[in-house]
Amino acid sequence: MYFYVDESGQTGLNLFDEAQPILYYGVLSSPKKLNIHAREHVENIRQLLDVDRLHANVLGVDKLSSICQQIDTIQRKNRICFDIYKINKVDHAAISFFDQIFDQGLNKAVPWTAYWTPLRYPLLLEVASLFDLDTLKKAWDARTGRNVAKSNAMLTDVLQVLLGRIDYIEDLRAKEIINDSLRWAVKNLDEIHYNIFDKDDLLQISPNLIGFQSVLHGIASRLERDGGKAISVIVDQQSQFNKAQKWISNFYQQAREIPMEVGPGLPVMNLQHIPDVSISCVAGTEDVGLELVDVYLWLFKRFMEDKPIGTALHKLISKQFNIGYTDQVSLAGIAERWGNYFANQPPLSTADLERGKSFRDVAEVHRKKFLKDL
Repeated sequence: MYFYVDESGQTGLNLFDEAQPILYYGVLSSPKKLNIHAREHVENIRQLLDVDRLHANVLGVDKLSSICQQIDTIQRKNRICFDIYKINKVDHAAISFFDQIFDQGLNKAVPWTAYWTPLRYPLLLEVASLFDLDTLKKAWDARTGRNVAKSNAMLTDVLQVLLGRIDYIEDLRAKEIINDSLRWAVKNLDEIHYNIFDKDDLLQISPNLIGFQSVLHGIASRLERDGGKAISVIVDQQSQFNKAQKWISNFYQQAREIPMEVGPGLPVMNLQHIPDVSISCVAGTEDVGLELVDVYLWLFKRFMEDKPIGTALHKLISKQFNIGYTDQVSLAGIAERWGNYFANQPPLSTADLERGKSFRDVAEVHRKKFLKDL
């Protein structure tokens, strides 16, 4: 299988651009090398439109509608599939805050079960509900600041604001954990290690790299389902994030044989089908596969944003609805996925409840040792 990857809505570490709130990654896959098997078709389309390259944002709906039949021919002849992944950038800032402040390995006030089991997701949603946009911006500025003292000062302000809103949380256990954890963080800023001051590490917490991890998992899922092998993974060349994309790709490759179990009830990260080829970063002008993924990504983005694409283009992309993968990183997606998970859990037996209470009592004795000076 050949894979072609493009992105849209890239704003780097600026997560609060109102014009581009979502980062999209699109992945086009085919059992054929499109730069060979689709080249003649794409060159004919370029000639027909009198352009040097198929760039959907430049062509627009009308010109793309005029070449629907040709695109559909390419799609059918090359058995093209298209997958799309979304990252809500503002939500990513809240998730990043939670992952650092409520990391049970760092924050001694966080119970083990509140971070290493699915109980982390209801807690995350409660914490996220305490933020307003300005406070979330300050939290992200503190996270990405290069000066530790300034970042810690901003973080202290954020923590105090959130503590002032703790009574908005109705669930008593969630309120207790969040209150304890935020107060512990205020007193132990240096142990939280909140800000990222290394440039390479900054790229690793960017939505771009989070989205690219979704891309790699999606490719692995497609290879597992279809039983194929990745011949190449071609990524649109851009200087800022290609290095980080290569890093995470190589990291996953080295861990292909090691199932990563995070905690009980949490998804096991199975990297067995991660492509064992290095990604290739190629200029969009050098591979027709990148031209085609640009077209599909632009159309799907408009469709998902409820912008008009016309009947012909809708018919074209609708052929992908039942064969393409999609996923998202967002608070709404977490609420839906894990809300369904908890709703479908069987009721606990009396014995299970007793064991759980016993475990919790022991854990609480240990946890509260760290709360005495708060």
